[in-house]
Amino acid sequence: MKFQCACCDEIVEGIPTFAWDYPIHYLDVPEAERPERVFLTEDLCVIDDKWFFVRGCLEIPVIGHNDPFIWGVWVSLSEESFFEFQDLLEVKERSKFGPYFGWFSGSIDIYPETLNLKTKVHIRDDGIRPYIELEPTDHPLALEQQHGISIQRISEIYANRVHGQKIA
Repeated sequence: MKFQCACCDEIVEGIPTFAWDYPIHYLDVPEAERPERVFLTEDLCVIDDKWFFVRGCLEIPVIGHNDPFIWGVWVSLSEESFFEFQDLLEVKERSKFGPYFGWFSGSIDIYPETLNLKTKVHIRDDGIRPYIELEPTDHPLALEQQHGISIQRISEIYANRVHGQKIA
């Protein structure tokens, strides 16, 4: 699949993925205090031994294509769920566990506020990052996950993420 960027007319091959390296709450910790207060890996984050986060894939179906558009996002879990999740990281067949309730832990600025949307975290086998399912609501991001998006929408998202172009 390829599409034309809505901003610069570049032809882009494949479906892009956009992700964050940490949950938004990480930014609440002063930079000088992060080494003491934050545990952060590519897939896990713990702040002050009180707040627990996992990274996963919020997949949006692309109309007419097999591969989804993916937002790489963070979700907060309860302490109990987080430690169960962490214990399963090395388990090859782990999808029978969960799903876990979580809160969306980021703001995607092209949507109305996304922070604290309700989610389910579905563990997948073979080390694949978990699938993040938004609670079905009328929030535009939840609607896109339920109904899919067009190639034109991907073009607009790409222009926003890569070039900072506002989406109308």
